[in-house]
Amino acid sequence: MRFVSLSAPSTARAALVTLASLVTALLICALIFTLAGQSPAEVYGTMLRGTLGDATGLGEVGRRTIPLLLIGAGLALAFRAQFFNIGAEGQLLLGAVFAAGTALFVPLPGPLLLPAVFVAGFVGGGLWALIAAALRRVNVNEILSTLMLNYVAVALVTYLIAGPWKGKDVRGYIYTDTFPASTYLPTLPGSQVHWPTLLLGVAVALGLQWVLSRSTFGYALRVVGENPGAARYAGLSSGRVALLVALITGGAAGLAGAGEVAGIHHRLLEAGQISLGYGFTAVIVAWLARGNPALCLITAPVMGIILAGGDILKIDLNLPFRVVDIFSGVILLCLIASEVFVRHRVQWGRA
Repeated sequence: MRFVSLSAPSTARAALVTLASLVTALLICALIFTLAGQSPAEVYGTMLRGTLGDATGLGEVGRRTIPLLLIGAGLALAFRAQFFNIGAEGQLLLGAVFAAGTALFVPLPGPLLLPAVFVAGFVGGGLWALIAAALRRVNVNEILSTLMLNYVAVALVTYLIAGPWKGKDVRGYIYTDTFPASTYLPTLPGSQVHWPTLLLGVAVALGLQWVLSRSTFGYALRVVGENPGAARYAGLSSGRVALLVALITGGAAGLAGAGEVAGIHHRLLEAGQISLGYGFTAVIVAWLARGNPALCLITAPVMGIILAGGDILKIDLNLPFRVVDIFSGVILLCLIASEVFVRHRVQWGRA
């Protein structure tokens, strides 16, 4: 047996391999649950009933889908350009910081304040990602820089809510004052699904797909990502593409942060309360979408079910919440391992 490289893997092949890797991940998780003394059928059945078979569960899936969709669509674009942004968690937090600062301290009329909150969120996330893109130009690997910037963002949030931005009447906790009511996003009845941000996520995913497939910048992005040598020969600047991609992908994560604080919390809180690991989970969303932002409309709800299902399993089956990490880790491992089958075919027998 040997692997034969494919010059141009088809979309159908990529989709089939992705589906097979998902099924493999579920089988591996089933084995883990069996070894832990749990029935895989009961685990998966409880997860599906508690998320898709219940109105409250559907609301929780929708709530988690919103940031995953925004961040995943941006990361899908970045991965196509070979800009490996692992810092969406920090970019989400900086988007929340800029959004909170605007809501609390910028004296704008009510109708203008909410749009300004989201513009600020985009700027905050984009600027945080631009740091890594600028460092890349001096040969600092963006995987390392974006990952390390996550921890800086967490520390910055903690400093602000425990120091200069701490609420005037807060006792025993650390968070800011409540935002003005004009910045509150409407939600679907009986849930925390802030539907304007959900619609924004759909628009971002479809818009980035159009940019990728129809625009001149999208063409340059694909060439830089797929064949850097040809890009240099054609005079395309990979550094400039990386800067623009970083701004877009970081800005999308920043929009997710603005949506979380304006749609759910209405204040700036500790980092772990703003994001439930959305920035890291969105890497799987983008990878499942195979670099197509529009496909995040499918992959984001899938991961939303897994995140929401973790709460269900914790309550109904008394499983640790870290079971979500098992799902995420195994799925990502299977996706990475499956790349060899996307780009190669198996040849049996003698060469």
